[in-house]
Amino acid sequence: MRDERRLSNPIFNNRKLKLGTFQSNLDYGCLMADVEGRLKISWPNTVALAKLADEMEFEALVPVARWRGFGGKLNPAGPGFETYTWASGIAASTEDVGVVATSHCSINHPIVAAKQGAVIDHISNGRLILNIVTGWNKPEIDMFGVEMLPHADRYDMAEEWLHVVKRLWTEDGEFDHTGRFYKIVKGYLQPKPIQRPYPAIMNAGGSERGRHFACKFCDLVFTALGAPSFEQNKAQVEAYRRLAREEYGREVAVWTSANIIQADTEEEARRYSDYIVKEKGDWEAVTFALDTLGLNAKTFSPEAIKHLKELFIAGWGGYPLIGTKEQVVDGLKMLSAMGLDGVLLSWPRYEEGMREFKNVTYPLLVQTGLR
Repeated sequence: MRDERRLSNPIFNNRKLKLGTFQSNLDYGCLMADVEGRLKISWPNTVALAKLADEMEFEALVPVARWRGFGGKLNPAGPGFETYTWASGIAASTEDVGVVATSHCSINHPIVAAKQGAVIDHISNGRLILNIVTGWNKPEIDMFGVEMLPHADRYDMAEEWLHVVKRLWTEDGEFDHTGRFYKIVKGYLQPKPIQRPYPAIMNAGGSERGRHFACKFCDLVFTALGAPSFEQNKAQVEAYRRLAREEYGREVAVWTSANIIQADTEEEARRYSDYIVKEKGDWEAVTFALDTLGLNAKTFSPEAIKHLKELFIAGWGGYPLIGTKEQVVDGLKMLSAMGLDGVLLSWPRYEEGMREFKNVTYPLLVQTGLR
């Protein structure tokens, strides 16, 4: 099958460093702190961010499929927009940016997901990216009354789920499917998505099983940069590419996330970062979030856990880009030099920070040739 998706989906363009936004469908965005100017989720607010991204020709708007918040004083990520319906509205409100729908295999049936994805692809004229999540948040899974499967089984389910979705997107006739997790009788989908052979697929598999799933079946891999050194992060990025090439004969794009705290001086930016974390951070909520993710004292030292909590309070664990506009651009250049294809950005004061980025920082980034 010919891959014609680069004709419509900006995620496949030739820019050296692609950009996106992260968690702009949720209250507080990526933040776990009560700072003035933080994102308060409303339709006008989330559309404003999407339009800013569209004006800068960003390649991806990535929402997070959250069904409940993380408690604490603020319950960050509690209120928020469901991602398929969000992506439909954002697709209709933008012109060029890639629009992501994030889907939990455990609670989104593949026939419904394929149909909704096809509709979003039509609304966006071929800009849909489907982000597949196998499900790690047990309180959310419990809320649906379904079983949270063991780790390996979740990826077995995801493989079967995606197999059914791709068949619906590509096969013209009806088909039956009897698998371990799904039974499909006379499966049928029309109209097909605009993107051929099917829309772009994204996944954030980090475990060994997850990395194989992402490299075998997906176009984009999202990875969190956990290492303190440039060389370790570069090796982490390259490991995905090598696995995709050597095991599966494929190319994958590797993305990460970064949190921008920008000011006129580095000292001022760092002072604001400390204010967010130490004075305004919701430590109860971040503790619950990391426990749910399984990031706790069993595998990390107390110092490492404290550092993780600070990163999550400031920007959901995104790589910290703190300093002047020049330092932010230098940071993005460094991420590109690690071999990354794209970076999902967030700001504590989401709209204000994004407007400053557009007017002040983005022109400098363009001058580097990365855009």
